[in-house]
Amino acid sequence: MKSGRIFIALLLLAGTVGVLVTGVDIYWRFLYLGGLLAIGSGIWTQWVARGLRLTRNARILRANVGDFFEEHFEVVNGSRALAPWIEIFNQSSIPYASGSRLLTFVLGRQKRTYLARTWLTRRGAFPLGPTRISTGDLFGLFRSGREIAATQTLIVLPMLFEIKSFPLPPGLLPGGQVIRRKSPDITPHAAGVREYAPGDAMKRIHWPTSIRRNQLMVKEFEQDPQAEVWLYLDSQQDVHLEKTRRLDQEPIEINLFGRRPDFQLPPSSLEYAVSIAASLAHYFIAQRRAVGYASAGQTFTVHHAERSERQEARILETLAFVEANGSLSIAALVAAQASQLPQGSTAILITPTVRPELLLAVDDLKRRYLRPVVILLDIQTFGGIRGTEKLARSLRERRVPLCVIACDTDLKQALSTLTTDFTPQEFRTWQNPMLSL
Repeated sequence: MKSGRIFIALLLLAGTVGVLVTGVDIYWRFLYLGGLLAIGSGIWTQWVARGLRLTRNARILRANVGDFFEEHFEVVNGSRALAPWIEIFNQSSIPYASGSRLLTFVLGRQKRTYLARTWLTRRGAFPLGPTRISTGDLFGLFRSGREIAATQTLIVLPMLFEIKSFPLPPGLLPGGQVIRRKSPDITPHAAGVREYAPGDAMKRIHWPTSIRRNQLMVKEFEQDPQAEVWLYLDSQQDVHLEKTRRLDQEPIEINLFGRRPDFQLPPSSLEYAVSIAASLAHYFIAQRRAVGYASAGQTFTVHHAERSERQEARILETLAFVEANGSLSIAALVAAQASQLPQGSTAILITPTVRPELLLAVDDLKRRYLRPVVILLDIQTFGGIRGTEKLARSLRERRVPLCVIACDTDLKQALSTLTTDFTPQEFRTWQNPMLSL
């Protein structure tokens, strides 16, 4: 296109100089030809640009870090004129966002489609756009286009690691009482009826009451007296660190051939903690355990324990936006919320702290006859200070199941091989704290 601009410029220059110097007719023709080509190119560009249409669609708007996200682009030249070239520029904030293309010689009324694959490397919410579509003439003199605003948003959830085993709560507590809390699941403990709401399962409709009241009524249930699993994520700002690293641009073969690369979490204690919490939530809900979640960033977030897939989606979506911007310590978080846990439940503390207040949180949980488990991130390997080893020794002295995670550790293996050095009697006491009475 640079050569096209040079050609038009030479025509205009030769015509102008020739007319001024000699006045020969051929130079007038050069001048007219250059002007006509310039004016015609401008009109042609505007005509084609007005007929351009672009749509982009994705089949799913939820994905995990490390996955490929596929998007379908459709470009239509709605005019009757040939578009010499059409450029699509994806301005989405997704790292390594694909979808930008240069299409050439798109005929009038012609449609072009293509599939874009983006490797997801960061959690959060990303609008799919804006997208700029533009076109121009053969000589490169004019360019016209418009920006199309985003209409969809992609939620990138934390990366999940497959956990094969983990210390599980034993099940129903001996002599447990019904938990006076509404449950979305059907349990043996009916609590009453209420009006039908969109989304309620048909099997929960109580037909005799519906007929009597002449409106749909559904049954409500209370939770089983079953031990719960609670995930406490430390999001205090002062305790998390991240080592600097350089992220090289991934080779183009990843997007062309769909080869799934090996993804490593960034050297951030927060990203490790978030992925651990997400993986544990996925594991326990797959085991049909009631899972709860609590963290204290800028807002105090609590998801009461449930064992549905909807609960997993709720926790993962919350974790997609977690930031280390809180002021509440892990001990304060436990003290504020642990009183609501049924006795015998498991509380998993995920933290990089080296402060002894973690021991206070563990002691508090034990006093409430709860089972603490600590996932302790070795903050020194993330660029922090020493102190993790000393804290780990104190936790082992208290007979608390402990997993120390260093930067670049294989989380799948580390979480699946969490072991304790308990004696059989100590392990039974940890599983059922009431035995210590």
